[in-house]
Formats: sequence, C-alpha cells, structure tokens
Amino acid sequence: MANTNPLFSTCDFGDEFKAEPLQQARFRVLPPVFQHYGANRSFFGPVKTVKCFEDNTPVKAALEAPGHGAVLVVDGGSSLRRALVGGNIADSAAKNGWAGIVVDGAVRDFAELQLAQVGICALALTPLPTDRQTPGNKDLPVIIQGVPIKPGDWLYADADGIVVSDQPLHTNLNT
Repeated sequence: MANTNPLFSTCDFGDEFKAEPLQQARFRVLPPVFQHYGANRSFFGPVKTVKCFEDNTPVKAALEAPGHGAVLVVDGGSSLRRALVGGNIADSAAKNGWAGIVVDGAVRDFAELQLAQVGICALALTPLPTDRQTPGNKDLPVIIQGVPIKPGDWLYADADGIVVSDQPLHTNLNT
C-alpha cells in the first residue's frame, strides 16, 4: 500500500537532526534541485534503486513490479537529454503500489504525471524518450546529487525537500 498522505514534515526532521553533521550516514538532505511532478506531493517509503543513463529499461521493469509502498530512486546521471519516466511508467508505478519515484534526471508527459497517484520528483522535463541501448543496474548504492543512498534507506519527500535516513523516521513523530 502506497504512503500517499503521510503525517510528517521534512522540516521537523531537519529540526530533529540539526545538530548532527550534514550528510552523515544516519540523516541526509538532497539539494533543493528537484521539482514535484506527480499527484502526490508528499510521500515516503523504503528505498529501492536503479542506475541507468538515458535508457529507462530498469526503471520500467522496477515500476511494473509490486512496489509495496517503496520509493524508487533513479540515478540517471543527472542527464536532462532523455526522460527516464513518462506517463505510462508513472501509471504503472501508481497501479503497482509505489509510494514515489525520485529521478536524478528528466521526466516527460507533464499533464499525465500530474494525474498519476504517485509521488514523482525529478530535475526537469524534456520531450525526448530514452534510447534503449545501455540497460542499467538495480539494487545497488547510488550517489544522487552528491548524497549517498542505498537500498533499504528511507526517503521522505514533501514541499520543503527530500531527506534520506538509514532508518524509518516517521516512528519518531508525536502524532
């Protein structure tokens, strides 16, 4: 089941961890370079990863499988030349129970992405689809905008930003 309306604030997490060294293994903050494109502007879940460059084959394969409330983090090498997620793939993610997708790269089909009931964050939009020539890898540690992320970490995204932790943070909240 996707976590689509969580009771958390990345700012609250920032307050909680402000005394800790920035970008340490326990709590990390992604730079404010990502835009929200999906219908769900606030999402969280355990991380699964794929790494690919201008070929979304592993992204499509991952999001066509059951997500169980996870967040797919895509290391697209920050490329803005080809879109790694579009409307059809976003629909698959929503139907298969993914909480969100964070793409260190571009996406496309803006109008369709806005309707997809999943969180989607990416660097930018581009109209070009991928060039399926260099399939990537999955389930490995990645570096997103200088921040290390590994499968099994927890990612939280809302209007104020994206944070990553090596353990769930939402259990620490007084709700």
